[in-house]
Amino acid sequence: MDVQDDQDIQKKFQGIICMSITITSSGKTQKSAPLLGQADPAPFRFIDRRRVSTCLVVADHAGVAVPTCLQGLGLEPEVFQQHIAVDLGSRELATLLAEQLDASLVLANYSRLVVDLNRRLDDPTAFVRESDGVLIPGNQNLCMAQKERRAAAIYHPYHRAIDDLIDGFMAPGHIPVIVSVHSFTPVLGRRRRPWHVGVLWDKDARIARPLLARLRQHPELIVGANEPYSGRHPADYTVDHHGEARGAANVALELRQDLLNDPAGIARWGALLAEALTEILDDETVISGLP
Repeated sequence: MDVQDDQDIQKKFQGIICMSITITSSGKTQKSAPLLGQADPAPFRFIDRRRVSTCLVVADHAGVAVPTCLQGLGLEPEVFQQHIAVDLGSRELATLLAEQLDASLVLANYSRLVVDLNRRLDDPTAFVRESDGVLIPGNQNLCMAQKERRAAAIYHPYHRAIDDLIDGFMAPGHIPVIVSVHSFTPVLGRRRRPWHVGVLWDKDARIARPLLARLRQHPELIVGANEPYSGRHPADYTVDHHGEARGAANVALELRQDLLNDPAGIARWGALLAEALTEILDDETVISGLP
């Protein structure tokens, strides 16, 4: 097995796309300062297993970093350990799942409060001003240039890296598989959410339907079909953009966060999901079939 933490892809997108173009009132263009400084992490982490698999695991909301120059968005540090800033447990689960599936892995390093990688940039929630009753001071009254600066440094590199991986998988005629990992808070707006896991999809149910069937063989589990969130367009941007738009088989997973709050819970769900997905991915008729 050839597995490496590929720094080349990360470096390719750090620095060269951190500069943004600002149009001044006189109509002239000028470069703004880089959003990411030398002490800031790359936009994403990449683990390369392309030589052994055409499966890719991604986690859009796995990061808690904030560019140093944004001064924590004016929030207390503890906010970045809450569900409004990060999908708690998703980083660890995605890492384990990718390892067990022999899949390549792309993990977001920056908090969704900086820019939400699972949204279109014209979606009002891409730069959320308030989340679950918490005001985000650093996101108030953002101008287009400020949004573009964040997108250039973080959003575009992340999605361009996934595009490049999908291109590479498809070049020899393979059908890639994208598994997107998220987590959700057990209670939102005083509403308790009973599901243990949700399976999300839009038009392509090649993986979702057999996965639902396998997970529902466990009677103790409450398994949501497009619950607690919907995979229908325009929601779930990443799998829509990189999966359905490209013909890649895809599925998004939502795990309840209280089930991922310790290593034992992450190990249990990693093993359960890996077993179910391996059975599906080993069946070539499933992946090669029409969405």
